[in-house]
Amino acid sequence: MRRFVLQETLFEEPECAAQVRQETSSTFADNLRLPVHRWFRFSAGFSAEWVQGLIRESGLPEPHVLDPFAGSGTTLLAAEKASAESMGVEAHPFIARVAEAKLAWRSDADAYLTKARAMRDLSRGQASEIAPYPPLIRKCYDDQTLGSLDSLRRAYEKVKDDSPASKLCWLTLVCILRQVSPVGTAQWQYVLPKKQKRKVAGVYEAFDRCCEMFYHDMVLGRNVRGPHPVLIQGDARTCRGVPDGWADLVITSPPYPNNYDYADATRLEMCFLGEIGGWGDLQNAVRRNLVRSCSQHVPEHAENLDKILDSRDIAPIRDELSLVCRRLAQVRLTKGGRKTYHLMVGCYFLDLAHVWHAIRRCCKAEAKVCFVVGDSAPYGVYVPVIPWLGRLALSAGFRTYDFEKTRDRNIKWKNRKHRVPLQEGRLWVKG
Repeated sequence: MRRFVLQETLFEEPECAAQVRQETSSTFADNLRLPVHRWFRFSAGFSAEWVQGLIRESGLPEPHVLDPFAGSGTTLLAAEKASAESMGVEAHPFIARVAEAKLAWRSDADAYLTKARAMRDLSRGQASEIAPYPPLIRKCYDDQTLGSLDSLRRAYEKVKDDSPASKLCWLTLVCILRQVSPVGTAQWQYVLPKKQKRKVAGVYEAFDRCCEMFYHDMVLGRNVRGPHPVLIQGDARTCRGVPDGWADLVITSPPYPNNYDYADATRLEMCFLGEIGGWGDLQNAVRRNLVRSCSQHVPEHAENLDKILDSRDIAPIRDELSLVCRRLAQVRLTKGGRKTYHLMVGCYFLDLAHVWHAIRRCCKAEAKVCFVVGDSAPYGVYVPVIPWLGRLALSAGFRTYDFEKTRDRNIKWKNRKHRVPLQEGRLWVKG
C-alpha cells in the first residue's frame, strides 16, 4: 500500500465567504477537492469553504455554531477548521454514522493505517458467502467483486472495536461500494442496474486508494487545534441534547419539499451492510426519523390533512398553505402516480415550524440563522417555501428575515413537464 505525497495546498486557507462562487456555494461540488469532505459524497450539502468563511467573518470572539441538519458533517468540519465550537444534529442513522467517522479525522493516522492493513490482509484469506445478499446487491456486482467485498466486510467484523481507527475502517469500506460496482451507482437516490460504467476499479485497488486518501488527509490535519465538534443522532424538530441558549450562529440546509428521498439515497450501502433487506425496510429504518419532505413519508391515509392544517404551529401561513394543499389534492387525481404531495407539503411545513421553535430554544437572544434552501413546485403547483419559512421563524420568536438568492433552479429541464422557475439561496434570520 503506497502513500500519497502530502499536498499542503489542500489545506490552504479558503477564500472569504463573499468570494466563494455564488452558484456553487449552496452545493457540495466544491467539497470534492477538500480533505475529509471528499471522503463521502452525500447528495445534500453546501460549500465548506463558504461555511468556514462565514464563521470567520461573523465577528464573534468564541462562536458557537449549530447545524440541526448536520448531514455528513460539512458545517461541523468547517467549524473545526475555523476554531469554533460546534454541535450538529442528524436524524438519518446511516449518515450520522458517516459523519461520526469523518469527525475522527484528527485521530491517530498511523493507528488507522495499521488497522486498515490488518483488515485488508485478513480479508485475503477470508471465505466469502454471497448468496444471502438481497437482490439489489446481486444486481449491482458480479460474483467475484461481491465476494471480495464480502471478505472485506467479514474481516472488518473481526477487527472492529470502539476506536476511531475502527470507525474509519468502516467508512473506508462504505466509500468504495459505489466505485467498484459496474452499474449506475452515482451518488443519487436511484441505483440503475441496467446502466453500465466504462471503467471500474478493482476492490482492493479502490480500498488501497481510499486508505491512502484518508491517511493523507489525517496527516495534514495534525496541526488543526479547533474544538472537537459534538454530533447528536437525533431530530431537528426537537434538537434534544443541545443546551438552551447555546448557539450564536446556525448554518444549515433543511430538506427541500421536492420529493427527494434521503432514505433511498443510502439504500445500496445499507443493503450491503445488512441493515435493511430492501426498499420496503426504509420506512422504519430511516424515514420515520426524518422531516417529511418526500411523498414516501406520507402514504395515503397516513395523515389527516384537515388536522395538519388546524395545527396552531402553522397559523402564520395556514390560509395560503391550505389553498396549495387543496390544489395539490385536486391535481393528483389527474396524475397516474397520484403522489401524496398535498400531505407531504402540509407535513413539511408543520415539521419545519417545530424545527424553528427548537432552534429558537437553542439560540442566544442575538443569534443569526442561515438556511440554505430552495422553493418547490410539485405537480407544477408553486410552493413559496422561502417566505413561508421566514414567517414561521418569526412566529417562533425570531425578529427579522430576508433572502439572498444564489442561483436559479429547474432551468435546464425546459423540455420536460415541470417548467415552473425555481430559485435557491440563503434565508437569513436574526434575533
